[in-house]
Amino acid sequence: MDPYKVLGVTPQTSDDDVKRAYRELARKYHPDNYINNPLADLAEARMKEINEAYDMIMNERAGKSGAGASSGGQQYGGQQYSGSQQQRAYSGPNASLYSQVRQAINQGNLGMAEQLLQRANGRDAEWFFLMGTVYYRKGWYDEAARAYTQACQMDPSNMEYRTALNNLNMSGGYGGYRPMQEASLCDMCVQLAICNCCLNACCNAGC
Repeated sequence: MDPYKVLGVTPQTSDDDVKRAYRELARKYHPDNYINNPLADLAEARMKEINEAYDMIMNERAGKSGAGASSGGQQYGGQQYSGSQQQRAYSGPNASLYSQVRQAINQGNLGMAEQLLQRANGRDAEWFFLMGTVYYRKGWYDEAARAYTQACQMDPSNMEYRTALNNLNMSGGYGGYRPMQEASLCDMCVQLAICNCCLNACCNAGC
């Protein structure tokens, strides 16, 4: 797989333009847009390919710039970490669960990662960090920033959490894409009723 072709960019494309291309593709192919759609599986596969391509490009550029990307590391929140740094977060009652969540994130299976996180016994710093990473991968940068900030507040000495938040801040990735929420029929009826009442009140008042 040529990651540059997947994102529609070239090796000469700037980092900012690579990120922009990634976000545009993520907005187009995100599985949340294909719920109950026969193309859902294709969209999920495409989104996984897009995530892998973006990670490959960013990892390659981080290595060339001497950013310290180590072999065998995993990438979370736009940064690569060694195994020893990951192991620190695996203590506690949710250790096995969090390991599965990280694996699901690495595979681009964000839906599975979210489902696993809902089974967690409480919400500790690692929970917020992993949920923030899911948000980050989805392009929901405001939510990712809030989750990373919560993780840092709960475990301020964890450099993995701080690095992820700093990377997000430096990338300027705020106000990211969020899929439109579907309004229920009841919500629509309530809104129509309110509009009708306002219109009647206005007419009665001679507006």
